[in-house]
Amino acid sequence: MKNKYYFINKFDTNNIDKQSKETIIIYRNYTPEKVDEKQILKIKNYCKKKRLKFYLSNNIKLAVKLKFDGAYIPSFNKSMKHLSYSLKKDFKIIGSAHNLKEIKIKEKQKTKKIFLSSLFKKNKNFLGVNRFKLLSKLTKKEIVALGGISKNNTKKLSLLNNPEFAGISYFE
Repeated sequence: MKNKYYFINKFDTNNIDKQSKETIIIYRNYTPEKVDEKQILKIKNYCKKKRLKFYLSNNIKLAVKLKFDGAYIPSFNKSMKHLSYSLKKDFKIIGSAHNLKEIKIKEKQKTKKIFLSSLFKKNKNFLGVNRFKLLSKLTKKEIVALGGISKNNTKKLSLLNNPEFAGISYFE
């Protein structure tokens, strides 16, 4: 079974308890200077107890320090600092992109997987199925579908030949 990625921004055991073992929890941290280490360690320990992997968004240095399973680099983060860090072999770096330019940045950042957005959510980064498929073919990195995925449209994911996906509302 392929992974699913669940973005959270607060500690809610009810939603975490509903997740299958294939779900990786990503704590959204878009203000790295305001990190509540006690809070994220509480989430990490809870996920570990539930045998779920836990990634920190937008702060690779802290994710390494706190021995997380990995880190997520949002599309707006173009930093390459982490390339000089000493990482454990099983520590994974993943990241998101909305277009070819951002895909190339994620490749340079050496992400293992690229979350391509937005598949279904009609916003300024809306791709739709056809553009999503086209952009997916422009990289050798593994692609994860992101954006507007709900229980109602998961069957459409089969059009992508890519069962990995990420979201927020799908999991709640």
